[in-house]
Amino acid sequence: MDFDPDALDPALRHNPIKAMVAPRPIGWLSTLSPDGAVNLAPYSFFNLVCDAPYMVMFATSGHKDSFNNVRATGEFVWNLVSEDLCEAMNTSAGSAAPGADEFELAGLEKAASRCVAPPRVARARAALECQLDQIVDLKSDDPTRRNSLVIGTVRSVFIADGAIVDGRFDAAGVRQLARLGYRDYAVIEKIFELQRPS
Repeated sequence: MDFDPDALDPALRHNPIKAMVAPRPIGWLSTLSPDGAVNLAPYSFFNLVCDAPYMVMFATSGHKDSFNNVRATGEFVWNLVSEDLCEAMNTSAGSAAPGADEFELAGLEKAASRCVAPPRVARARAALECQLDQIVDLKSDDPTRRNSLVIGTVRSVFIADGAIVDGRFDAAGVRQLARLGYRDYAVIEKIFELQRPS
């Protein structure tokens, strides 16, 4: 099958590209508005982009609260989503009134961050405190929505007790959640090691 990504083949119910480029880590981001209102929202397009320094990115279509907060304050926190936080993460994805506290709506406690003002999710097994590096404006086929790529530098790392096993982060043990396509998610359960050829 070959098809134009902007012209869906009649044999397909939905565009499969997001299901093919998967799994993806969930960008569950906590931010603060300039007046101190807390925001928590998940992003489907999130990833690590380099390691010297460590930087992460998330992409957004339309300028939502998280984007506006990061642009205004220059800070955000990425919170790891584990299987036990799936429902809370999904609740925080809903449309809420401006200024609403998604932590409260999702029944989550906040924990103070070490280097940035936005709090982290207290139950998250890991978190990255980030400082804005740059915002890249991307082209958009929809004139009513702007696409933007936000890149942040990791300034501090939180890892919960028990999430490190033999000196390594235990992604399977914490049952980390990943985003697939459509409405699908996956839990990291099976991990194998592969040595690169010399």
